[in-house]
Amino acid sequence: MNIRWLVPGLIVLALAACSSAPKKPATAGHGGKPSGTVVQGKGGRPAHCPEGSPYAAATEDLSTRGNYTAGGLYKPGVKDTTPNYVPNVACIPEPVVTNEDRSAIGNRSPYVVLGKQYKVLDDTRNYVERGTASYYGAKFHGRLTSNREVYDMYQFTAAHKTLPLPSFARVTNLDNGESVIVRVNDRGPFHDGRVVDLSYAAAVRLGITQRGTGNVEVRALQPGEGNLMAQRPSRRERRAAEAAAATAAVASARPAPAARAVADSDIDRLVKRLPADAAPERGQPATTQAAVSTMPEVAVSSLPPSAPAPRPAAPVVATAVPRSPAPGSSPSLSQKVVGAVMLQVASFSNRDNANRAMGQLNAAGIVGATISDIAAGGRTLWRLRVPANDHASATELAGRISGLGFGSPQIVKD
Repeated sequence: MNIRWLVPGLIVLALAACSSAPKKPATAGHGGKPSGTVVQGKGGRPAHCPEGSPYAAATEDLSTRGNYTAGGLYKPGVKDTTPNYVPNVACIPEPVVTNEDRSAIGNRSPYVVLGKQYKVLDDTRNYVERGTASYYGAKFHGRLTSNREVYDMYQFTAAHKTLPLPSFARVTNLDNGESVIVRVNDRGPFHDGRVVDLSYAAAVRLGITQRGTGNVEVRALQPGEGNLMAQRPSRRERRAAEAAAATAAVASARPAPAARAVADSDIDRLVKRLPADAAPERGQPATTQAAVSTMPEVAVSSLPPSAPAPRPAAPVVATAVPRSPAPGSSPSLSQKVVGAVMLQVASFSNRDNANRAMGQLNAAGIVGATISDIAAGGRTLWRLRVPANDHASATELAGRISGLGFGSPQIVKD
């Protein structure tokens, strides 16, 4: 091997990740299929998640080569960015902790960055460190990491100054109890007080993207050690469970009303009149995802007030359409990765009615509908939603749904 060729490569690849909170929006590429076997901590993945990751794996973006300060940072004068939407991190699988050989590149020890020397750990057992975590996003998406893997902001990965590449760690947000397993495949952050630089997906999972940094614990993992912390409920989940228990206790203490506890809504009564054979077709299972919310118990909402009323003969519901990009500009990151608008058809107090309504949609050729349950006002509502590719197709789809008698669907964004 030509050592004279290798040394400059090591200098380039041992650079820091982003040192400040990324800004929005992003216009870079997309990615996201993590390496390793599909495993998951806290409660497993929701039933509606696809096998593997919902995001395509990132490939190297050749435009990200170079543009570095020797022994310093990559594009130090250019701000990092993040997508203008929140990725569905619940469906991104965590990496499995395995014994992997150390990369031929990226493990030089000691090494120097910004005049400071660092030594890569020989043994990661019992390694635990607390401090500040930052994260990096679209500016680095598709760029080679310090061990010549491709940085993918839709995988659970991280940059660390001294852990071997690759290795695995559990990162826990000490403020909210959220935890995630990450695969360490990059070097950084080279700023005092910061102990780890997380991928954008890992930062979203831990809930630190709003502040830009978070107070975390980094614990190195060995094969056979799972995400034990992630299997425990987080502080937010514990508070939600305690609130639900308190609400249930208050409700049980009240005398039972003379009338039935939950009256059918207008949309429930409408759906009950649908034919019995309008049940979901095989191959179109309902998707259920539990959530807790304080949203009002309104069954159906309309599109924005500025939308014109649908024509009686051919119902069409209009909604505001984002301004088209300038000629020659590339699609936004959200258009590339997600590209979907979610329409809420209705909310039901009865799951059977929600199933019948979804069957009616299927019978009309409107497929892809999902049902999710949500706690509101001490009871469970079932939300029926349908995805559209973009706002233009959402307008046409809303008209078709309205023509079935459901009223005007509402564009929703969780």
